[in-house]
Amino acid sequence: MSQGPRSGLYAVSSALLAMSRHLEVRDVLKTIVASARELLDAQYAALGVPDDHGGFAQFVVDGVSDAQWKAIGPLPRQHGILAAMLHDARPERLADVREDPRFEGWPSAHPDMSDFLGLPIRDGDEVIGALFLANKNCPKPDGGCGFTEDDEELLTILAQHAAIALTNARLYERSRELTIAEERSRLAHELHDAVSQKLFSLRLTAQAAATLVDRDPGRAKGELQQVAALAAEAADELRAAVVELRPAALDEDGLVATLRTQIQVLDRAHSARVTFDSCGVRALPAAQEEAMLRVAQEALHNALRHADADRVDVTLERRGQGAVLRVTDDGSGFEPKATRRAGRHLGLVSMRDRTNGVGGTLTVESAPGKGTTIEMEVPGG
Repeated sequence: MSQGPRSGLYAVSSALLAMSRHLEVRDVLKTIVASARELLDAQYAALGVPDDHGGFAQFVVDGVSDAQWKAIGPLPRQHGILAAMLHDARPERLADVREDPRFEGWPSAHPDMSDFLGLPIRDGDEVIGALFLANKNCPKPDGGCGFTEDDEELLTILAQHAAIALTNARLYERSRELTIAEERSRLAHELHDAVSQKLFSLRLTAQAAATLVDRDPGRAKGELQQVAALAAEAADELRAAVVELRPAALDEDGLVATLRTQIQVLDRAHSARVTFDSCGVRALPAAQEEAMLRVAQEALHNALRHADADRVDVTLERRGQGAVLRVTDDGSGFEPKATRRAGRHLGLVSMRDRTNGVGGTLTVESAPGKGTTIEMEVPGG
């Protein structure tokens, strides 16, 4: 698709304006990819945002149907050409990506690609993404790369502005997260006060009913009815607290990304080494994801605050339609069957309740001086 100078300039301008309109990171990524594919007239485009563990925190594609993308499977790792763009931070323009010695193949459901143009997205010295296109719709008749030097120059301009748009979106989301955190903290205090008042009234009314049982059964019955009403109101307040205080990151990023982010923070904040790895986990029902996050948080708290662990490893992997969470530490350990008090102190009762509440199973393996492994399995849905 050839474009005159005016139409080409208009297309670039439209793409840059579209990127600047969005404040959500995911929307910015989608706009960058769609704009790049349209501007350079390619069949496929993709943009990957790397994580710190050899994979991608986010990966957005354009030109691949939802069914194809689902069939392809887990997100790619940072290897081959993608690794070259991220680590060497230079453009890659290839006549046939399959013939490049760094090419390592792709899943069976992956579309077939030949000519290839990719380059890193940089914010100063930091590489914050890899943008690439494949299969130019008008390839060269001599079999060379359909993407030209002009295409590379155009994609470079787009990538520079993409870096600005992506950085702004990240700053916006961080600012919003801080605002949400402050609001949730305020809400938690308000909910705590409301529930406390209800429970205080409940206790006083129950005491009044107890004193009236023998002297005035009729009034005692009325007080007990009030107890039932207050208990129902308190239950409603508690349910509201649970809904309102559900981690916002779960709704936006899912369990894997939320766990990864939280564990990265813990790894930096503690002297212990805290790691996270996941394999093939698909989205789970919201209640199961929240329960797994809460159990992971409780187990991590135990390992870092009570067990004096030097290393804590968290894994999340697919099992059938569900998933298995495993938190293993090399800390002081304990005897799970020795005392109920230890179980309560370490939150094991709460963990079991959360697990049972979503139809899962919880196993605890530990011994004094031998560390602890907590495993939670949920069936999916």
